[in-house]
Amino acid sequence: MAYRTLDIANKILAKGTECEDFISNMKLQKLLYYMQGFYLAYFDKPMFEESIEAWMYGPVVPSMYEAYKENGNKGIEYNGEVILLKTPKEESLFNEVFRIYSKYSATGLMEMTHNETPWKITKTGVGSVISPEILKQYFKKRIK
Repeated sequence: MAYRTLDIANKILAKGTECEDFISNMKLQKLLYYMQGFYLAYFDKPMFEESIEAWMYGPVVPSMYEAYKENGNKGIEYNGEVILLKTPKEESLFNEVFRIYSKYSATGLMEMTHNETPWKITKTGVGSVISPEILKQYFKKRIK
């Protein structure tokens, strides 16, 4: 069973807070995209059920964008509860994806996603869903 998207978003925000690098809404959207892509590739199922759409500035989970849009480009401070993923392999994948991609700025992540197949082949705009199958196939090629 997939996790709630909000739980994964909160886990990302909490990890950012631990690193003293508050995560903006734009950066959160891109990190959710990378989490979902690698999770699909590694576990052959979605990390969360909500769709990722191809918006002008890159991949977005609309409900999470709405939840944090008032923050603008400011970092989101999170002080709530954080879930533990069900298995050590899931936790390890989450931590590795976070370690690799969180070091980039929101703009850097946006530029990276704009050069990747899932975003490039999906029509851009609200409601344009990036296919989970395309995500899975793309990220399978990136697993080492």
